[in-house]
Amino acid sequence: MPVSVCTGEKYRYLAPFGLTERRGNAIFCGEISPIINAATGGSIYSYAEQIKSGFITCGHGVRIGLAGEYVMRGDEVNAISGITSLNVRIPHDVEGCALYLCETLFKNSLRSTILFSKPGLGKTTKLRDAARYLSKKGLNVLIFDERNEIAAMDSSGNGFYLGDNTDVVRAGNKLKAFESAIRAMKPDVIVTDELYGEQDNKAVGYAADCGICVIASSHITDRGVLRGLPFEYYVELKSIYGRPVIYDKNFDIACRGGADDIDRGIPFNE
Repeated sequence: MPVSVCTGEKYRYLAPFGLTERRGNAIFCGEISPIINAATGGSIYSYAEQIKSGFITCGHGVRIGLAGEYVMRGDEVNAISGITSLNVRIPHDVEGCALYLCETLFKNSLRSTILFSKPGLGKTTKLRDAARYLSKKGLNVLIFDERNEIAAMDSSGNGFYLGDNTDVVRAGNKLKAFESAIRAMKPDVIVTDELYGEQDNKAVGYAADCGICVIASSHITDRGVLRGLPFEYYVELKSIYGRPVIYDKNFDIACRGGADDIDRGIPFNE
């Protein structure tokens, strides 16, 4: 299997001296098992629950997607065997990449907001930058990092710098974690990624009932489904480098050029 690399929005092959579009010059991957063994630190069984979800998150927030034979138990994936290919996603910390979004929606107030797009357009990178922006404004930010991709934090607390007023909760069920963390950490805003399913929606609803703003992301792009989610603003990412489109609850364009177009919500002190 040749090794390919996505740079921007285009795939190229990895060659001995850089990138190439010619398959014949590509580096080919040999055995996959040594890569999996290195990613799990030689303890693949400790990653069994992650593997059931089709991925492994290793050091520095690097996420490895797994393709192979999905072994089912009823309606649930119980294991993945015969792994044939990998998708390695390397996180990026791009300070300022969410500035337009933050200055438009969060400069003087908070609004529950969800970023949506197909995979690979920078939702998690923008969430990371938005969390840092809000923390620097003096808000108590709680990041619920189910897959340890936003903060990429290790057991010693080392990871991406997300501001001095940011707490990170890793792994676990969103609904149960929201219930516990809201009581324990007293957040002003919760940031979380990859929202999907009834339990995740209930978690956001619980936070809203507690008066806590949620900023999240999702791979869902169906507007009919998105309208049913408990958010005030919907931010569509159309490309990695382009400016996002911001919609209100009815999916009317809420902002065409600047922060002054947005009706302000919950105010906070600068």
